[in-house]
Amino acid sequence: MPWNPVGLPDQRGRVHVITGATAGIGYFAAEQLAGAGAHVVLASRSASKRESARDAIRAQVPGASVSTVALDLASLDSVRSAATELAALERVDGLFLNGGTMERAGGVTTVDGLPLMLGTHAVAGLALSAELLPKLAETGRHAGVDARIVHASTGFVRRFRLDVDDITARQRGFLRDYTHAKTVTELVAYELDRRLRAGGLPVASIVTHPGVGVDARTPARPGVYDPRTQRRRNPFTPWAQGKDAAAWSGVRALTDPSAIGGQFFGPESGTRGTPVRLDPNPHTAHADPERVARVWSQMEELAGASIAV
Repeated sequence: MPWNPVGLPDQRGRVHVITGATAGIGYFAAEQLAGAGAHVVLASRSASKRESARDAIRAQVPGASVSTVALDLASLDSVRSAATELAALERVDGLFLNGGTMERAGGVTTVDGLPLMLGTHAVAGLALSAELLPKLAETGRHAGVDARIVHASTGFVRRFRLDVDDITARQRGFLRDYTHAKTVTELVAYELDRRLRAGGLPVASIVTHPGVGVDARTPARPGVYDPRTQRRRNPFTPWAQGKDAAAWSGVRALTDPSAIGGQFFGPESGTRGTPVRLDPNPHTAHADPERVARVWSQMEELAGASIAV
């Protein structure tokens, strides 16, 4: 049956954690999941933005079950602290690794000295996944349905096809820096799923890309998004979608009963529309095993975490 992004499967009793949940795709993913009955945990750095996002969701979804946790993706200490708080929850059914800087970082680094784009989009995601894996596996066993780790990627990974070896190598220019971080994200996501399967853990690792979402097509949310003050000229606007629709791929990966580990979801047109299952990018899903092993080893070292399955 075709997927209906505004008629989601019942999520009552389930708990989903969303990083970068106070704006854009992360916010709308949380709002949509709350509308389907899930308890959503908004994980973000700014306390004031977490409160504004929580209030906006409750205004859109009366009776919504929402909580927040402080999470700075540019600090591994913050990641570990947030993971400890999240692991104390009764259950965690889904972790949507959506957060990461979109600023033109240049030579800026994280608190731990990592390239900012790589650190916030990829390394922090592996660290958080490693810390939360026991809780996710416990939830999957008790629920009888795989818990899910959903990794947000980008269509640029397929378009530009970077060969990643030394993941800390300096990248020149915002687009290459961003694509590099997301290529690493995909390599790790698919390897994680292979390891989860081999270990027999009831957790699925799934990759998504949102298409193109722009402010001009995004519905207003008081305290989160105001089109009167956040207008930006964007050449993609005529053929793009709003951030609300850009959240659909990640939400489907979290909630589709038929989704399994190793799958890849994105908009049917490539840039916008209903999310569908796509063929994974071969250079990340089926990369040379030796290269994947090197990337995985580097990532575990940078994250200061090991995923044992």
